[in-house]
Amino acid sequence: MMIWLRALSLGLTLAVSACASLSPAPAKPQAIAVQATPEARQALAPTGSLRVGVYAGSPTSLVQNPKTGERLGVTMELGQRLAQQLGVPVQVIEFPRVAEVIEALKREQVDMTFTNASPARARDVRFTRPLVKLELGLLLPPQSIVTRFAQIDQAGLRVGVSQGSSSQAALGQQLKLAQLVPVASLEVAQQMLRSGQLDAFATNKGILFELREKLPDFKVSDDRWGLENLAIAVPKGREAGHAFLDALAEQVTRTGQLAAMAERAGLRGLAKSE
Repeated sequence: MMIWLRALSLGLTLAVSACASLSPAPAKPQAIAVQATPEARQALAPTGSLRVGVYAGSPTSLVQNPKTGERLGVTMELGQRLAQQLGVPVQVIEFPRVAEVIEALKREQVDMTFTNASPARARDVRFTRPLVKLELGLLLPPQSIVTRFAQIDQAGLRVGVSQGSSSQAALGQQLKLAQLVPVASLEVAQQMLRSGQLDAFATNKGILFELREKLPDFKVSDDRWGLENLAIAVPKGREAGHAFLDALAEQVTRTGQLAAMAERAGLRGLAKSE
């Protein structure tokens, strides 16, 4: 009897030891609300509502579902999330192009957006750390002789860019022979591509794939000529809200909320991990 009890005791000890050695299943990150102080609320939404700057045609900002008519976009959803955490209403303000959104931020006519955190823009507005990386590419007509970016810098080729965009600034330094054509909006770019007034359009692939939906015979280049590092942007001088904003940015990436926003907006062209 004593031998049997000892064996049972030994068996239980080994079982407990084996269970203790197993690694616990990783807990799913929880979307715990980030608490905003009154000072952060006043700094980030000084008018009592959060004014979110968007521009149409980019999944990173504002697009419309053609079937349901629902307005989507990473900036839209981030703005709604930020306003909810601040406890203030959200006001969405639409502009023709991203350069006008940045200008409105500088003038404190809007309170936040989500855009490419280029060094030039960082001199005028304050960014969180980059949250999304997007490839930069070309949208090309079906009959184009160009298939990749290395072939685009040819005399006589007209390359469209959004007026005042970071792509315009970057390509203005890279292209020597091709003509750079600033356009007033993505809708205008679409019209110019369709009519043959442009030989290519250059921007991030999120926008390019969205344009291709309306220009189905066109193609997005497989290669890339650069990257955009997208981050939340707010006007300068709102330091009291920085800690809250950075904590929120960390939360939406860690919990997968930002990835879900990008998926709902149909964002494509994300840079692969290197």
